[in-house]
Order: sequence, then C-alpha cells, then structure tokens
Amino acid sequence: MILDLFRNYVLIIPACTWIVAQLTKMVIALIKGDGLDLSYMLSSGGMPSAHSAVVSALATAIAMKEGLGSTSFGIAVILALIVMYDSAGVRQAVGQQSMVVNRIVSELKKHQPLITLEADLRELVGHTPFQVIVGAAMGVAIAWTWLIIAGV
Repeated sequence: MILDLFRNYVLIIPACTWIVAQLTKMVIALIKGDGLDLSYMLSSGGMPSAHSAVVSALATAIAMKEGLGSTSFGIAVILALIVMYDSAGVRQAVGQQSMVVNRIVSELKKHQPLITLEADLRELVGHTPFQVIVGAAMGVAIAWTWLIIAGV
C-alpha cells in the first residue's frame, strides 16, 4: 500500500516540481548576489511561483494519465486557475500592503512611537503575473518531460 504512493506519478511529480521551483528560487538569489539562503526552500513568493508550478504539474500529469476529458483533469484545471489567480492577485496585494505598512512603521520608529513591532511584516508574499506564468510553464514542462521519459 505504501509502495503505491511512490508509484503515483500524479502525486510524486507535483511534489518534485515544488522542490525544483524552490531550489530555483535559491539559485536566482545566489545569482543576484544574495548568498545561499536555505529559507527559500520553505518560503512563498518570488520567482518562479511554486504554487503555479505545482498545480500546473498536477493538471498536466492528470491530463497525460487520464485524458483531457476526465473529471479529474477538469477539477485540477479549476484548482490551478484559483491558485494562480490567488497567487498573483490577493497575495500580491498583501505583499504590497506589507511594504507600505513597514514604511509607515519605520517612519514612526524615528519619532519614538507608542508601540513597537517585534519584526517587519513579510513583503514577499505573492507573485507577479510573470512569476505565475513562469511557474506554470515550469510545472507543465516537468510533468510532461517526466511522463514522456517514464513512458506513462
């Protein structure tokens, strides 16, 4: 029964895609000169969108295993669209609001505010549309390549 989990491409491919997307974020940070930051393995936001990569890989794996007409594929596509919209829309807005709030708090600190925050709010929460598109393309490419090579 446990062995079935390791044979389930529809489960394994999105999980591996998430790892590749998070590693890609680390490499991009290294190239930009930010140094090796292992926190990228568990963080959200940034390039590419791991959210988009995972749901795109899921939908692609289902499409290739069960067909474009399957109910599972339809569910996966709707899920992917919701996740990608949320990543680029709502979560991006939260990140922008965090940036503004952090700026306000910084100014208040200079004038000795009545309260202090223990830490700044996270500003890298969501994704730009480009990051979502790159993540989606990554997910499709990884799933498609994996299943072609595996002959599934």
